[in-house]
Amino acid sequence: MMVVLLKQKRTSTPGPCFPDMCDILQQLGALKEKLSSVETRLADSETKLADSETQIQELKNKERTKVIFSTAAGGVSDIGPFNTDTTLIYRRVITNIGGAYSPSTGIFTAPVAGVYYFIIFYHAGGAHQGRVLLYKNNELVVLTQDHKSDSDTADNGGNAAFLQLQQRDQVYVRLAANSYVWGYDHHTTFSGFLVTQM
Repeated sequence: MMVVLLKQKRTSTPGPCFPDMCDILQQLGALKEKLSSVETRLADSETKLADSETQIQELKNKERTKVIFSTAAGGVSDIGPFNTDTTLIYRRVITNIGGAYSPSTGIFTAPVAGVYYFIIFYHAGGAHQGRVLLYKNNELVVLTQDHKSDSDTADNGGNAAFLQLQQRDQVYVRLAANSYVWGYDHHTTFSGFLVTQM
């Protein structure tokens, strides 16, 4: 009986290796496959993490982009009337966060693509018409006006618009030909702010 058992053990031994060595080699092969799979998943995770960090940084940069300005014509009593439409230069800068408004040209230049909100107001007397125009690049967007009147001693007007702008688009206000506004520090204003980046 002992001889039969020994023969069975000998005949069940596979190939050229010892039984324990074959098991170890099989386990080592399985571990190599698992390690390769883990390395692939780790590389994928690192790529996804890098993409997420980039997206987080982009969101932080968007959050940091603040654009808010408010200006008044400032300095002179009457502006106009002129023979042609004339860009108004708002010299009194109340707020200019982001520096997008130029008090030397009267032009707002969008620093980033996005949706912006703009507001114009004017105050004038009735001796001439009051007509103020808001432009995006060379396109009229909105206007406000009041007609000349002998009996009306004060005219006021205002308007506002949301504008989708690309970076470097320009927004400005023009005083229509034969119109005028009061240019004191507090009456005629132009303001705007970035609502959201696109």
